[in-house]
Amino acid sequence: MKIKVFQDKRIRTHWDPDLEEWEFSVVDVVGALTDQKTPRAASTYWAVLKNRLKEEGADELLTNCKQLKMLAADGKMRLTDVATTKQLFRIIQSVPSPKAEPFKQWLAQVGAERLDEIADPEQAIMRGAEFYRAKGYSEGWINQRLQSIEMRKELTDEWKARGIDQERDYAILTNEMTRAWSGLSVRDYKEMKGLKKENLRDNMTNLELVLNMLAEVTTTAISRSRQPESFEQSRDIAIEGGSVAGSARREIEHRTGRPVVSPLNASDKRALDVGQQNIPSLDQNKTDTD
Repeated sequence: MKIKVFQDKRIRTHWDPDLEEWEFSVVDVVGALTDQKTPRAASTYWAVLKNRLKEEGADELLTNCKQLKMLAADGKMRLTDVATTKQLFRIIQSVPSPKAEPFKQWLAQVGAERLDEIADPEQAIMRGAEFYRAKGYSEGWINQRLQSIEMRKELTDEWKARGIDQERDYAILTNEMTRAWSGLSVRDYKEMKGLKKENLRDNMTNLELVLNMLAEVTTTAISRSRQPESFEQSRDIAIEGGSVAGSARREIEHRTGRPVVSPLNASDKRALDVGQQNIPSLDQNKTDTD
């Protein structure tokens, strides 16, 4: 799932590789078009709109709209109606909103950008770099972050090849791998950095990113070699891959006398690039219970 933004409104989306097109959360779309204040209000509006579409003879449209699990406002994965670009154009016709035409233009732009990225993957990389550059990250950090995105994709592709395709399962495996290399669960790691819903990797230092990548690359390599047939086997491999990076972390800490896992976050983006210079020594700040 990815988040797209239309006029400051978050639209949950999913790229279907088989259909080769975007699918959009219908609740998010109608909520954005009608300025609903809460997700519940948007859901209520969509329920009413469904009845109107039935009265207009759009039964086939509603039948073809499928459901996908997407991250809801309460932090849980919940089924929600999704629609392709073509289906959304029909739905928008029944939504009285001055934003309808700008939204159609936005849909066209989103589709064009995706087609450009498929034809030339470098455009996706450049777009990602511009995103982080606009937020004030350094060039050195951006280079590491973009590499980490590619490593993560290779790992999730490998998990999919092993029959693992649920976001909840990805979260479990990622948590095990993270704990194995950092000594902290993802939740504890985020709490240490003072994060809530923010992306953990966007708040890692260069060194944290490198070790996280090492954990993911190693996990991917071991999985490809052993070809696990069960979730539990993949879980063991995630721990094993994370442990390789964990050994590297402890060696770095031994040689520098400084903890790798740090409370630094994106509120000080320069610090993420220069490393651990303001972090207390290991004697003052234990990072795990190894």
